[in-house]
Amino acid sequence: MTVEATAIPGQAPPATGPPARGLPPGPPLPRPAQTAVWFRKAQWVLEECRRRYGDMFTLKIAYEGTWVVLSDPAAIKQVFTGDPKVFHAGEGNQILAPVLGANSVLVLDEKPHMEQRKLLLPPLHGERMKSYEATMAEIAAREIESWPLGVPHQLRPRMQALTLEIILRTVFGTREGERMAELRDALRELLDLITNPLRLAPLIMIGPKRINNFGPYRRRMERIDELIHAEISAHRGAGDLAERDDILSLLLEAKHEDGSPMSDEELRDELMTLLVAGHETTATALSWAVERLVRHPEKLERLRAEVGEGSDEYLDATIAETLRLRPVLTLVVRQLTEPVEIGGYELPEGARVAPCIHLVHRNPEVYPEPDRFRPERFLETPPGTYTWIPFGGGVRRCLGAAFAQFEMKVVLRELAKRREIRPSRSRPEAVFRRAITETPRHNAEVILG
Repeated sequence: MTVEATAIPGQAPPATGPPARGLPPGPPLPRPAQTAVWFRKAQWVLEECRRRYGDMFTLKIAYEGTWVVLSDPAAIKQVFTGDPKVFHAGEGNQILAPVLGANSVLVLDEKPHMEQRKLLLPPLHGERMKSYEATMAEIAAREIESWPLGVPHQLRPRMQALTLEIILRTVFGTREGERMAELRDALRELLDLITNPLRLAPLIMIGPKRINNFGPYRRRMERIDELIHAEISAHRGAGDLAERDDILSLLLEAKHEDGSPMSDEELRDELMTLLVAGHETTATALSWAVERLVRHPEKLERLRAEVGEGSDEYLDATIAETLRLRPVLTLVVRQLTEPVEIGGYELPEGARVAPCIHLVHRNPEVYPEPDRFRPERFLETPPGTYTWIPFGGGVRRCLGAAFAQFEMKVVLRELAKRREIRPSRSRPEAVFRRAITETPRHNAEVILG
């Protein structure tokens, strides 16, 4: 299926003079067809559209309205530095609400978003975040030591198990127990249901507003909610809550600006946000890091040597380059609450602008040889605020960005110290789309020694 040019008046607005009204051009395929191609080959669609239409074009995706995709750094800066009252990220993330809940920091805007953000920020940054390093390293070491040697082994499922264990421990502070085991299994089942491409088509047809009518989804969510609320109740009744350092205990001690504590529903929704967004994306990023490193053994050896010397400089650069070349998400979305001029177009109220992570990361003017895996580029030049955006940007930049990068560093350090790694296949792994994430086609299959 090809993406063809659409004849839209004003599709090449002049550099000077009044802005063109309406939306920029995009493929003429009907919305269902664009949606079908998007959920199979999103990166191909983006690259084809940029080749045909330039740095600004439209896409029509089911339940998402019409996106105005942006890949020019100046336009991305305009969105990320724009007034949060005008650029609503929460409205752009409503597809996540059925899973995360109406109180999730990801689906709120303006003052409610900032209030939740302030409550969640302390445990995920600075010294509080670094206090989890020993726990992360212990879990990573135990998991890595259990992996088989000398045979092809897919890392992504194991990275999922590893990062889920880390987030469960840091969120709840509980290592074992029947409730934790049940929650672990229930979360895995839910994620398999909503990200498995074979099961995704019915969910797309149902749509986010009616997904609770789908029995398998509803039953899984009810069980997860029951377990999370039981954990909240148990924490509330703990006599040593003020001495605990897990995230749930810290949130139970936190207060809104008016002095009120977080409600159980608020806690449930933010915990779900941390549990789902806080482990699945990091597991995929870790899998890509290993997949890229084993294809470049000289870079893997440099990383191993520098880690052995106690240096994290090349490790940090490797993480930055992995997230540039293989971002887990392709774009972020903001919904306009009033008309805004961007890139020569006067976009109407209600339009959805989408800074494109994938395309700006492949801009050869910013990143020479953009398709090449070269961590050294970030030793030479630090990541740019509006040209390196794997976690979005502005006041809506992912709250867990620092936590995710820190976790990646700990896990990769343990892996480099403990195992030799080589690829199991001769060809690099292609990108395989699972729901909204871009994963290695063969789950980062390697041979460990």
